[in-house]
Amino acid sequence: MTASQVKRAFKYRFYPTDAQAAELSRTFGCVRKVYNLALAARTEAWARGERVNYNQTSSLLTGWKRTEELAYLSEVSSVPLQQCLRHLQSAFAGFFARRGKYPRFKSRKKSRRSAEYTSSGFRYRDGKLTLAKMSGPLAVVWSRPLPEGAVPSTVTVSQDAAGRWFVSMLCDDTPAPVPETVKAVGIDAGITSLVTLSTGEKVTNPKFERKDRARLAKAQRELSRKARGDGANRAKARRKVAGIHARIADRRRDHLHKLTTRLVRENQTIVIEDLTVRNMVRNHTLARAISDAAWTTMRTMLEYKSAWYGRTLVTVDRWFPSSKLCSACGAVAERLPLNVREWTCNGCGTTHDRDVNAARSILAAGLAVSVCGAGVRPQRSSPGGLSATKQKTPRREP
Repeated sequence: MTASQVKRAFKYRFYPTDAQAAELSRTFGCVRKVYNLALAARTEAWARGERVNYNQTSSLLTGWKRTEELAYLSEVSSVPLQQCLRHLQSAFAGFFARRGKYPRFKSRKKSRRSAEYTSSGFRYRDGKLTLAKMSGPLAVVWSRPLPEGAVPSTVTVSQDAAGRWFVSMLCDDTPAPVPETVKAVGIDAGITSLVTLSTGEKVTNPKFERKDRARLAKAQRELSRKARGDGANRAKARRKVAGIHARIADRRRDHLHKLTTRLVRENQTIVIEDLTVRNMVRNHTLARAISDAAWTTMRTMLEYKSAWYGRTLVTVDRWFPSSKLCSACGAVAERLPLNVREWTCNGCGTTHDRDVNAARSILAAGLAVSVCGAGVRPQRSSPGGLSATKQKTPRREP
């Protein structure tokens, strides 16, 4: 099977010199300033019933650079400043199309520190990356090679809350083809087991946040004792807390990458549930465990990896009663509390493991969808007249 060409970002860590770090920090500040100025200008125009587009904000940027107050904007590369205006334009386009909320101002302490360079703002030759306004290349740790002959179209430089520097290079890439297979798998997401497969396999949830919870709590207590402000001790304590969060996130992401890659390589069809994680985390008893499981991240990985390798990802309706639906005869149990992990079907007498049965029901429903192309929303009703739903979180009334 021949894989199609895709846009793929390759992220690397780098270690800037003091001069490079200072230049990038100035660039981050200027990007934030220009974004906020342009947002303020567009907000004022919006209040007057007018719309300001990218070209008009670009003209405003030229005028800002000529003023004495904002003359420092000319000291950094103009490329990331123009890119932040394009990002603001995209944010407004999403707002007008009702895909997102009204853009918000960027905070100096809370906003992501990043700058995006297009091809005119960097030079990549012989494995060395040099940004505009810099005399030497960045000391990048090339943990993996770029695709052969690939030329980055954009480069995004960022610094996380733990003080680590990263560069992300967007390139055209052709994923290595994988052989076609007839295998299909249903996936039931959980907390004790991160996922349960229709094959009966259960993947244990590593619970990375729980493993580092004591270290994190200690670091947060130390941070709370530091005097508020911009002192060096408070900054050091804040970086320590951020470092622990980064360690948790890195390990979780690595584990999910390995799991999703294996699932995509081994199966032609993958069936998952359309879980509303945003609503599920409102359950304060389970919110921390649900967030640590990172189901949304796993789904995102499955989506783009399935597209890369020509696999089929089927999503089953969130109200499909997978746990209560007998995968052997199709009967639906009237009630199945969360603490019941095994149950026996009254229709056929089959004893089910709750999660394995749910995964098999999800797979059967997903295969039906792929054949007929219809949504999965069976109209089975309980004696009380309510539609049978999977009991993970109660459905909220509008």
